[in-house]
Amino acid sequence: MPKLSDTQCLLLSAASQRDSGSLIPLPDGYDLDDARLEKPLAALRRNKLIEEREITDLASTWRGEEDSRTGLFITPAGLQAIGIDDGPAPVVASGDVINELAASPRPATKSAQVVALLQRDTGATLPEMITATGWLPHTTRAALTGLRKKGYAILRTSRDGATCYRIEAAA
Repeated sequence: MPKLSDTQCLLLSAASQRDSGSLIPLPDGYDLDDARLEKPLAALRRNKLIEEREITDLASTWRGEEDSRTGLFITPAGLQAIGIDDGPAPVVASGDVINELAASPRPATKSAQVVALLQRDTGATLPEMITATGWLPHTTRAALTGLRKKGYAILRTSRDGATCYRIEAAA
């Protein structure tokens, strides 16, 4: 498997997320006349990670005239090069981004333990989370920050004189 540049990974990843597998439209920051794409695209074609196909869709046109158009598409080898074996990844609608980000972590992880503690009606105190995970206090606070960044609404309340954290139930 050839070593891929960042640009090549970006192009293949974007194509893998489309049902059609088309590289067009290009990711933000690139356009069809961009000289920075000549070498990466040539290498992807040479290594058979992408291929040119005849198309009818104007929006996916790589090059062509009025009577024939060509598009660039990821191949099964291209999918394997970026670690996808079973076809293109499902496309996430922009409205579903928060819901996907806030999806529960894997069940057997320490982050999942923290989420479970925070979902209790009483929530969890910092010492309770530290005991459950074995993390240091600063690591536990960083985990709370990470959960907030992933879209969890974490409320801070007081219970028996101690600060208590709880995940706010979805409305």
